[in-house]
Amino acid sequence: MTLTATRILNLIALLCVAAVAVALISQHVFDLRPCAWCVLQRLIYLTIAVVCWLGVLLARLPGIRRLAALVAACLSVSGFIAAWYQYTVAAKMFSCDLTFADRFIVKSGLDAHVPWLFGIFASCMDARVNLLGVEYAIWSLALFGLLALLGLAALLRRA
Repeated sequence: MTLTATRILNLIALLCVAAVAVALISQHVFDLRPCAWCVLQRLIYLTIAVVCWLGVLLARLPGIRRLAALVAACLSVSGFIAAWYQYTVAAKMFSCDLTFADRFIVKSGLDAHVPWLFGIFASCMDARVNLLGVEYAIWSLALFGLLALLGLAALLRRA
């Protein structure tokens, strides 16, 4: 089976939805409270998924699939940067208050309107959690890196 651009975009979207599902299970089943940077990354994952699926659905329009792949790759890089910042800077701070992630999520109203998905319930220092011996932020950083590579692969592939 060859990986076409459409299949790669679908794979990217499914990986993003799976990442958010794992985060929600961690939060609601295992009571691991998310910080502002965790929530921002959820938003980036969901945005990537929407962009990819729009690229697949609107693929008949010229250049849309490639545009979706490019936007997904760029969003993945932004997610990579957010995860890196969370791991290297924010996780060492007593509070994420007034950081970019906190201001963005609060000003967007997402935390108030969809608190089960975008609610900020912990500081970044308190949200440091390991999964299989590796911090969540590192898992997210690795996944965003993979998504960026897949986005570039979809950009370079034919339909």
